[in-house]
Amino acid sequence: MAKVVALIASALCILALAGVAQSQQDEFVVKGQVYCDTCRVLFQTKLSKNVAAAGVELKCRNRLNDTETLSVTSQTDEAGAYEITVKGDHEDEICEVHAVHSPLSGCVETTPEISSTRVSLAENTGMKSNVRYANPIGFRGDKADALCTKVLDELDLIPELNQE
Repeated sequence: MAKVVALIASALCILALAGVAQSQQDEFVVKGQVYCDTCRVLFQTKLSKNVAAAGVELKCRNRLNDTETLSVTSQTDEAGAYEITVKGDHEDEICEVHAVHSPLSGCVETTPEISSTRVSLAENTGMKSNVRYANPIGFRGDKADALCTKVLDELDLIPELNQE
């Protein structure tokens, strides 16, 4: 009888520890990068510049009624990287990181194609880590760098000329 009680007590302890481990997973760290699209091509090139002190905002909204459920702001470091810690599981929500402020004059334009990205903040995704790596987001430069033609040629990309 004492062995049965000890076995049950051991099982309860293991389940309690599993519950503690599970509750600690309900915190996510979102990491990403902010850049300036100096070629105005809506993707990163080797001429793109990281944006230090850029403002970013993580927003989550309910999938069904579109109400905002979370809003967290942060700022990039000197390398243009940001890190945002979020508490709780947001499985039933759409979460996105937005580039909201650029301190670089000449690179402040936001465009939907590069200024935001979605990120999953749900435990039930098959990912073991609580770190979520967001795609790079950016601002579009006012004018294209003179070296962009060469860089795009190296990539076998020729920009279309506007024939209006």
